[in-house]
Amino acid sequence: MSKLIITGGKQLEGTITVSGAKNAVLPIIAASLLCAEPIRLEDAPDLLDVNIMNQVISALGAKVVRKGSTLEIQASSIDCIEAPYELVSQMRASIVTMGPVLARQGHVRISHPGGCAIGSRPINWHLKGLEALGADVRMDHGFLDVTAKELKGARIYLDYPSVGATENIMMAAVLAQGTTLIENAAQEPEIVDLATFINEMGGKVRGAGTSIIHIEGVQELHGTTHTVIPDRIEAGSYMLMAAATGGNVLVQNVIADHLKPLIAKMEESGIDISEEGDGIRVIGDGNYTAVDIKTQVHPGFPTDLQAPFMAFLTRAKGTGLITETVFENRFMHVDELKRMRAEIKIEGRSAVVQGIQRLNGAPVTATDLRAGAALILAALTAEGTSEIRGIQHIDRGYEKVEEKLSRIGGNIIRSE
Repeated sequence: MSKLIITGGKQLEGTITVSGAKNAVLPIIAASLLCAEPIRLEDAPDLLDVNIMNQVISALGAKVVRKGSTLEIQASSIDCIEAPYELVSQMRASIVTMGPVLARQGHVRISHPGGCAIGSRPINWHLKGLEALGADVRMDHGFLDVTAKELKGARIYLDYPSVGATENIMMAAVLAQGTTLIENAAQEPEIVDLATFINEMGGKVRGAGTSIIHIEGVQELHGTTHTVIPDRIEAGSYMLMAAATGGNVLVQNVIADHLKPLIAKMEESGIDISEEGDGIRVIGDGNYTAVDIKTQVHPGFPTDLQAPFMAFLTRAKGTGLITETVFENRFMHVDELKRMRAEIKIEGRSAVVQGIQRLNGAPVTATDLRAGAALILAALTAEGTSEIRGIQHIDRGYEKVEEKLSRIGGNIIRSE
């Protein structure tokens, strides 16, 4: 089993480039099923999750070819309406193939999806939205069987601004008759990128990035070339690593507006942050103060940066409070950080982090994707050597992480 071996104590210095956004490219790959003509996706990261999604749409009939950071996709026909269980069970995001396959074929079968065990993420909002568009949903031997003779636009209010539900409904509504209104929609930048891609194919989506999205149905879509937005979570993770090691790093290929909550909290803690072109420079001196954060749906502090921020706080001066409101089981990294001598106390859905001068290197295990990033950050700042196992989780969301960090001074290698 592969592991990362990291010797801490070195300042990170130089330039690191962020890849395309995992959480943007996955629904965009799924949306490629809406169109029979060729699709070209640029800056598509070579990640485990992306490879799984490519396999899912290939099993449904699409042809996918990777050329460097570009994906060429053609779904001239959809030969199968059932996404393979062995793939869907590995990655929760595969649920977003439901909307486009239903819109294109009028029938889709999919099992309950898998992914990181960070808490309950019910799909009832997805199903309510599709039913409002005219779909019939049945459970059949562990599969969701969704059919629709015809999809018609509808007014849909989401009880919770679910990203996946917003994406699924948006994609299904693109080829529906009439106009669909999604109220209390998710507002994440990845939603905006999906809408941009759909519009580039000839769709008519307005309001993405706000709580109300309008979709006017069209009869068909055409091929296009689209460049995926930068990954704000990868960027934020590297910003925190640079700051925690007392480094001076230019994080390139970043949209600063996507990281406002993180930037505000890092500046509040005493980190020097400035924009330079399409990048953000982070300068730390190793001395920063603890702050409190509370995760929220966008535009609040992102839950995906909670674990790396907790690792950042382990070396801050004072005590910081982290409150997790999005997922109920997203503190699994705490016990692993404690193995490195971190002082963290869990109180319900909050974690109290007491900063200490230095963590100790230790053997630890990544329990999920963002926990893995937190352990990398902790190991980079720790005294001695750490071994991080469970790095298949890290490979789901951080492209060539050891190569990127090595280029800016991180003492990190991958060992088989």
